[in-house]
Amino acid sequence: MGRAAAPGGGGGGAPRWLPWLGLCFWAAGAAAARGTDNSEVLPESIPSAPGTLPHFIEEPDDAYIIKSNPIALRCKARPAMQIFFKCNGEWVHQNEHVSEESLDESSGLKVREVFINVTRQQVEDFHGPEDYWCQCVAWSHLGTSKSRKASVRIAYLRKNFEQDPQGREVPIEGMIVLHCRPPEGVPAAEVEWLKNEEPIDSEQDENIDTRADHNLIIRQARLSDSGNYTCMAANIVAKRRSLSATVVVYVNGGWSSWTEWSACNVRCGRGWQKRSRTCTNPAPLNGGAFCEGMSVQKITCTSLCPVDGSWEVWSEWSVCSPECEHLRIRECTAPAPRNGGKFCEGLSQESENCTDGLCILDKKPLHEIKPQSIESASDIALYSGLGAAVVAVAVLVIGVTLYRRSQSDYGVDVIDSSALTGNSLLLNSAMQPDLTVSRTYSGPICLQDPLDKELMTESSLFNPLSDIKVKVQSSFMVSLGVSERAEYHGKNHSRTFPHGNNHSFSTMHPRNKTPYIQNLSSLPTRTELRTTGVFGHLGGRLVMPNTGVSLLIPHGAIPEENSWEIYMSINQGEPSIQSDGSEVLLSPEVTCGPPDMIVTTPFALTIPHCADVSSEHWNIHLKKRTQQGKWEEVMSVEDESTSCYCLLDPFACHVLLDSFGTYALTGEPITDCAVKQLKVAVFGCMSCNSLDYNLRVYCVDNTPCAFQEVVSDERHQGGQLLEEPKLLHFKGNTFSLQISVLDIPPFLWRIKPFTACQEVPFSRVWCSNRQPLHCAFSLERYTPTTTQLSCKICIRQLKGHEQILQVQTSILESEREAITFFAQEDSTFPAQTGPKAFKIPYSIRQRICATFDTPNAKGKDWQMLAQKNSINRNLSYFATQSSPSAVILNLWEARHQQDGDLDSLACALEEIGRTHTKLSNISESQLDEADFNYSRQNGL
Repeated sequence: MGRAAAPGGGGGGAPRWLPWLGLCFWAAGAAAARGTDNSEVLPESIPSAPGTLPHFIEEPDDAYIIKSNPIALRCKARPAMQIFFKCNGEWVHQNEHVSEESLDESSGLKVREVFINVTRQQVEDFHGPEDYWCQCVAWSHLGTSKSRKASVRIAYLRKNFEQDPQGREVPIEGMIVLHCRPPEGVPAAEVEWLKNEEPIDSEQDENIDTRADHNLIIRQARLSDSGNYTCMAANIVAKRRSLSATVVVYVNGGWSSWTEWSACNVRCGRGWQKRSRTCTNPAPLNGGAFCEGMSVQKITCTSLCPVDGSWEVWSEWSVCSPECEHLRIRECTAPAPRNGGKFCEGLSQESENCTDGLCILDKKPLHEIKPQSIESASDIALYSGLGAAVVAVAVLVIGVTLYRRSQSDYGVDVIDSSALTGNSLLLNSAMQPDLTVSRTYSGPICLQDPLDKELMTESSLFNPLSDIKVKVQSSFMVSLGVSERAEYHGKNHSRTFPHGNNHSFSTMHPRNKTPYIQNLSSLPTRTELRTTGVFGHLGGRLVMPNTGVSLLIPHGAIPEENSWEIYMSINQGEPSIQSDGSEVLLSPEVTCGPPDMIVTTPFALTIPHCADVSSEHWNIHLKKRTQQGKWEEVMSVEDESTSCYCLLDPFACHVLLDSFGTYALTGEPITDCAVKQLKVAVFGCMSCNSLDYNLRVYCVDNTPCAFQEVVSDERHQGGQLLEEPKLLHFKGNTFSLQISVLDIPPFLWRIKPFTACQEVPFSRVWCSNRQPLHCAFSLERYTPTTTQLSCKICIRQLKGHEQILQVQTSILESEREAITFFAQEDSTFPAQTGPKAFKIPYSIRQRICATFDTPNAKGKDWQMLAQKNSINRNLSYFATQSSPSAVILNLWEARHQQDGDLDSLACALEEIGRTHTKLSNISESQLDEADFNYSRQNGL
């Protein structure tokens, strides 16, 4: 847009439309004085004339150009014969002005209004020391007036915040300060805070202040202040959202008041009394610290023992009285009773005849009186005593008989009395028994499988056996499977064992001393799971269904015109890896091959694990078995390495490798808070005795393949899953595991003695990856009409986590509701090849790699792609790859083989700002077309 030297456009520069002669002379003189210079501005004033100077009713305001839309500047003055705009010191051409004239009715003065348009190009073309500006100049009879300068700027708002708010964890009543520096913009952006996507109004909450330099200040944190906070910046151009900051307000635990001291635990002498408190004032919340200190205090106490009284010796006999008797006495003073002791029992005075029968009674000598009354009284006492004795003996015999019958139902005649009076059915394995129990059993034996005859299960221990004498150290120790030795002596009979097999039992060796805490090694199991597939240059995915193990062969990893039969297997036998010290196996041993195959791009191997991932408590290693059968460490998952990459997710580890072989994850607990995740499940089935029902409770590593092995074994035994499996967090604090059956209907079912609660040593659970660990419980119905079973299975670690399995089932196959073993299959086809094996279409994958593999000065390259996909460490591994973005996307494919969440990847790309393509909105037809074009280009 051109700017004229004078609004009239003539060489003189003065307004030719002025009607006054004086003004014409002035203009001519001014023109003569300037000569031919058209760059001079209009005069600041004109000769005096009747009237007043122009007064601006409306002056131009500062304005912002949004995108490419021009802005209009307005100016209104009274009285005004003419108004022109001057921008950046130059007059705006008359043709660019739009003028309107009116008459002020109140004063009769002329009012003129003028406006011009300013475009984005004009502002961009201006290069001056200050912003682009415009002002109005108005003329009247008396002279000229100037308006204020109005600046014109191009409005914008950048995308990235200069500082995003950071998440905080603060104690209750602590101060929360969230910093936010909005993106650079013109005009400056205004900041608004959102909590859980709802605007925060600081005027309604005096505890919140949002005025201090865009920061959010919460003076005293409350529990309700926990949430996700977002900083929202906006100006007239756009709105921008910061990254969300998670604020967690936690409460540290506080002790309650001490309870009153308990009574002394002994009746007399030295004992102790205690008091307790709980961490409930307040209870820890949102990860707050537990109370420090002791929850129980004990002090010694001394109570005076009661002293029972005792008699002194009798005194001498007194003088014989006229009644022919003499007396003697004694006192309860040796010692006298005190401190609540008992008084002496017996008479304190005794008398007897003192004349040896010479005393006269009723005028007759005493020896002449017939003792008929005395004899009759003695006979009554004698017969009464004999009758009472006979009754007592009869009652005793009946009681013993009933007792023996009730105990014979459980196959036991003699039970340790100390066991009957004990408060717990759990004994420490170090305790020694005080009683040896012997019993001869009679009746048939029933075994589920011929291989079970050597494994003494709970059912075979308590069900009657034919002519077998069992000598057991302690019933409790047998039920726990920790007895040092159990000897079996028996005779062979044709009816003792089914299927025509004869067995003779001898000394039971220590390897067979766990009848309740069993390994299923006696059952036929497969030594490995295996799957294969043929793959070529297009790559693909190999999946072991329901195991969590998968193998991703990227596109281009196998050279063109080559194809390989790739296999993958899981070892289900004894692990070949040997634990070193405190190191434990956290995953299955996975083999992929062939070992001599060479790939040009790293492949992704996904291995499930059972560790509760935390770098503070675990040191987890990836190990590989050598050709000599030894295991060597490849790397720690937290190490930096350029040979391979490990990404540890909560339930699986995704490994990028260059060579095939056998791999496994091991973990070394750093603290006692290291946790293994166990899956607990209960199966049930009828035994060969129609009244018995067997419950088997499994505690296995929380990996899909470990549970699949349990399912396979249970199918072999005819077991049925009775409740959805649950997760148990087992700490490495050396405390054992207890499994108990609770709430059994008392009049419908009963459980065999001393088996309602079983304890598994810590080492058996912590290193339970060798075989599925389970405990067996045998229940017996009172009548065959009972078909419903309801009870609870409690699995808890001492000083640890607890889970309850609620069993509510019918023992009849026709009435039982089946519970599925797995929620879904991993893949209908274990081997998928070509584009269908990948979630990201090949054409889009190529564009992403081409975009992010190229270095960028603003940092928007593959490193930001890795960061947006939660890959924040060991980036040097990707830097050594020919296409870092392709390897990152391969890792994304391995992590999202189940959900295929393309929308999350699209959001990550949009946040980076390099693409705005919504992958999730691509239609199936587009995907099919892309796959077809890709296949055609590759000669398929």
